[in-house]
Amino acid sequence: MVEGRTVKLSSPDRVLYPEDGITKGDVFEYYKQVGPTIVPHLRDRPFTMKRYPHGITGEVFFQKQAPRGMPDWIPTRQFRTWPREGGSRLVDFPLVNFPEAVLWMVQMNCIDMNAWYSRVDKPDRPDFVLFDLDPPDDGFELAIEVALLIHELLEELDLPGYVKTSGADGIHVVAPITRRSTFKQIYDFAEKASRLLEQRHPGKVTTEWLKKKRDGVLVDHRQNGHGKTIASVYSVRPKPGAPVSTPLRWEELKPGIRPRDFGMEEALRRIEQHGDLFLPVLEDPRPLAPAAKKLKKLGSDG
Repeated sequence: MVEGRTVKLSSPDRVLYPEDGITKGDVFEYYKQVGPTIVPHLRDRPFTMKRYPHGITGEVFFQKQAPRGMPDWIPTRQFRTWPREGGSRLVDFPLVNFPEAVLWMVQMNCIDMNAWYSRVDKPDRPDFVLFDLDPPDDGFELAIEVALLIHELLEELDLPGYVKTSGADGIHVVAPITRRSTFKQIYDFAEKASRLLEQRHPGKVTTEWLKKKRDGVLVDHRQNGHGKTIASVYSVRPKPGAPVSTPLRWEELKPGIRPRDFGMEEALRRIEQHGDLFLPVLEDPRPLAPAAKKLKKLGSDG
């Protein structure tokens, strides 16, 4: 702990995962170890607290406004939000810029770490395009196939793509971009790419929002929007077994793997073995405009 930035854990024995007996103390210990690796992916991004005061089976609530009593060493930045119920309000978002800030969020009963796609110095310029894959029930192997199709398309467009388990039941493919494009531009890009894949691979890829009408894996372009959040890489997720949103090498993404294969111990072991496989998402962004131009041509070629 850095002097002045200490976090005291209360109720370490509180069970957050009733089926598994995983406690608040267990989650705290994981984030203590993973803190230096996860913080670069959270730093300077407005953070939404998703709080589970009674564990994963109890009531969960979202909190954007920094709570009273938050340590003064956790900085905040104010942004206007537009709640679903209408109107707008100014919100002071916490910034999780230190490993100790991650631990404070766990103390506040946060399990997964959810932050914006953009950073505070350029809040209207996202760092990446997200392809969020939502498979049908028992459709994870099909989601693997679709993730590989997205990777192929990104390669056609000369954009790098990086893959991680969502930690829930899906897959996230992330294409890091230079901070010149707007949220509208990444939304349009993700929508065009998803619709092209749907056209090329009917029955495997769908953009249909309504689950009962879907045939295949939903590639959800709607997740690309200002103020949207994503469970960060290395986040523990509120699912049985406490799976972690874990980055994979593309060659590892093959039939037989399951999201629940990647728990807290496995995530830490992989960091020790491979380092941070998602570091290029921070260090190797590419401009979106040339890729968008190529994608438009592919779409018009049918």
